[in-house]
Amino acid sequence: MYRGVRIAAVVPAYKEENHIGQVIKTMPDFVDHIVIVDDCSPDDTSGAARRADDGRVTLIRHEVNQGVGGAVLTAHKAAMELGSDINVVMAGDAQMDPEYLPQLLDPVVDGYGFAKANRFFSGESFAGMPGYRIFGNIVLSFMTKLASGYWHIFDPQNGYTAIRTEVLRRLPMNKVAARYSFENDLLIHLNILDVPIVDVPIPAVYGNEVSSIKLRKVIPELLAMLFGGFWRRVWWKYMVWSFSAVALLLIAGLALIVMGLGVGAWVLAASVGSPTAGSVMLAVVPFVLGVQMLLVSLQLDIQASPDRPTMHPMKERA
Repeated sequence: MYRGVRIAAVVPAYKEENHIGQVIKTMPDFVDHIVIVDDCSPDDTSGAARRADDGRVTLIRHEVNQGVGGAVLTAHKAAMELGSDINVVMAGDAQMDPEYLPQLLDPVVDGYGFAKANRFFSGESFAGMPGYRIFGNIVLSFMTKLASGYWHIFDPQNGYTAIRTEVLRRLPMNKVAARYSFENDLLIHLNILDVPIVDVPIPAVYGNEVSSIKLRKVIPELLAMLFGGFWRRVWWKYMVWSFSAVALLLIAGLALIVMGLGVGAWVLAASVGSPTAGSVMLAVVPFVLGVQMLLVSLQLDIQASPDRPTMHPMKERA
C-alpha cells in the first residue's frame, strides 16, 4: 500500500519479452498488484512475465490484438476486481521510471482524480529531439487541449498515468478509443465527467525499444477522433447537462461566420468584383461578431478546465 491506499500497476505489453521482466523486478514494494495484459504478442512475453516469479502478478493474454488502449482497459477492469484504489499505467518496455511513482500518486491521493506525467517540463526536455517532432508535439498538445478542454496540460500522448478506481467506475470504458488515440480520447471522457487532473513533471526513460506506430495510419485516426471528441464534449458538457453560454456563443459564432462568408461570396459574385461599402458591411459585421463570440466561448471553456483538486482526499484503509 501507499499512504494506506491500495495500488495496482496495469501493464499493457506487446512484444516485450526482453523488457517485461525488468518492469516486474523494479516495481516498488508498495504496489499491491501488477496486472499484465499480453496483447496477443507473437513472442514469449507471457512466459517472461511468469519467469519473473512475482506473487503480485496477474497475467492476462488477449487472443486477438486490441491495441494499447484495449490492453490498458482490460488491465483496469481486472485491477478493480482485485480491489485497487488507484491504478497506475506502466509501459511494458520499461520506459516509465518507477522511482517517480510517489510524485504521480500523491496528487491523486490528495484530491485529484487523474494524474499524468509530462516529459516536456523544461527547455532541456527537447534536447536532441528533431524539430519536426517538437513541432508535432506542440500541435498535438494544442489540438488535444481544444478537444478535451484540459487547457492546463501538455504531452497528451504520455501514458504514464494514475487514476482513481472511483473515476474508472463512472467512465464508459467500452466507448473509449482502444488504440493509439486512447490517451487523447480518455482525456475527453474525463472532462465530460468534470474529473480534476494534474500534470506531473517526470522525465522519460529511452532505451533500445522500437516503436510499432505507423504514422500514416495513426495521424488520420487521431485527427478524426479529436474532431469528433470535441463536439461530443460540447454536446454532453455544455448542451445536454447544462445549456451554458459556451454552447450558445459557439453555435451563434459559427453561424455568424458562415453567414458572413456566404454573404461575402454572394456580394463578390453579384457586384462582379466591385462591391459597395454597404454590401461589404453585410459580410464583415457578421463575420467579425462570429469570431468574437468564438473567442469568448474559448475563454469560458479555458476557465472551466478542471485543474484543481476538488475530490475528497483518500482515507487509509482500516
